[in-house]
Amino acid sequence: MSKLTGWWKKRSSAGKVELYTRWSFHLFVLIEIVSFGLVAVAASEDNDTPRPLAFAALAVVVAHAVLVGFLSSRALDAVCGRRERPVRLAVVTTAATAAAVLLFLFLRRFGSLDESVAPGLVVGVTCFGCGSLVLAVEKVQHMKYVPLVAAVGSAATVAALGLPLGEVLGYFVAVLVAGVFLAFTCGFSGWLLRTVYELDHAREVQAQLAVAEERLRFGRDLHDVMGRNLAVIALKSELAVQLARRERPEAVDQMIEVQRIARESQREVRDVVRGYREADLSVELEGARGVLSAAGMDCRVEYATSGRQLPGEVQSALGWVVREATTNVLRHGDARSCLIRLTAPADSDTVTLLVENDGVPETPAGMPGSGLAGLRERLAAVDGTLLAGPAEGGRFRLRAEVPLDTRRVEVRA
Repeated sequence: MSKLTGWWKKRSSAGKVELYTRWSFHLFVLIEIVSFGLVAVAASEDNDTPRPLAFAALAVVVAHAVLVGFLSSRALDAVCGRRERPVRLAVVTTAATAAAVLLFLFLRRFGSLDESVAPGLVVGVTCFGCGSLVLAVEKVQHMKYVPLVAAVGSAATVAALGLPLGEVLGYFVAVLVAGVFLAFTCGFSGWLLRTVYELDHAREVQAQLAVAEERLRFGRDLHDVMGRNLAVIALKSELAVQLARRERPEAVDQMIEVQRIARESQREVRDVVRGYREADLSVELEGARGVLSAAGMDCRVEYATSGRQLPGEVQSALGWVVREATTNVLRHGDARSCLIRLTAPADSDTVTLLVENDGVPETPAGMPGSGLAGLRERLAAVDGTLLAGPAEGGRFRLRAEVPLDTRRVEVRA
């Protein structure tokens, strides 16, 4: 069963919407053939339409349906940004639709096509042609003219062939109503697909901007710490060189000062890195809630610490678990809900962090990363453990346990 459904579960939300939309338009091809072409053949048994003429009309409908389906597929590619809009194919489809309508109306007026068969054929090819043409139109204000032009053109052709006024009005209303319905349906589907892809792209950009902002922050802090000290080191080193060339004993004093500043800079850099590595657990939990909620997920964060104050080493280690787990939820799979639960029962000496989400693909894409391995190393520094893997119901579960008594554990930055 997993092999049968894997092709669907492995797709992103945007990919699923695109697949559903594409197959809906493929289904339109069969609907046009069955609802109008085959109906015309079946109706020929009860009226005066010759069977060869009915099958010829069916062939025209089949050719038109295939052409419309091909145009819809190319137009969806353009909506997704994979190719240019199929303008030439749209012109060919318009000409083919007009030719089919003119043929059916001509046979209705001068041939043997029964008056009960001709309206269905005309309305069918016209409305499905309008739907595919709307997908190929770029501006929304131009889409509304497609069914109107089709209705006016059909009515004008009927009037030019000398058919009664009642039929002229009937063709105009039928083509307009059916054309507006198909045009609205297809136009809305294209707009929805384009919007879903734009949201998906916006989420990726948001994640990239967050990473870039964090890099800039760290770079700014490091520059503030090292900029002045490096300038002083360069200046004193140059002074020591000049004094050494003159064989002045003060050169030794300057180099001792350079050594002192270098050690001080090393200590300050360690402080910066330690501050970057040590994560505040409450801040990380609220940040995870905000990021996942902004990504459209139902994120629930639960606290059950029994009012106990967690040691700083424990908060730092679990804060990094929250960071990595949030990143994995955003980057892997297609999660719709996520649960983050922190528990520290009063009768237990351990604190447990549970992160569980749905939307996990059957097989992970790409090479496995080193995020979980890094978390295990951090938790090992505080005698903690980490378990991560698939859970029931197509979910992924990450569970971290850390003892509260960390006095005997030395945490290195």
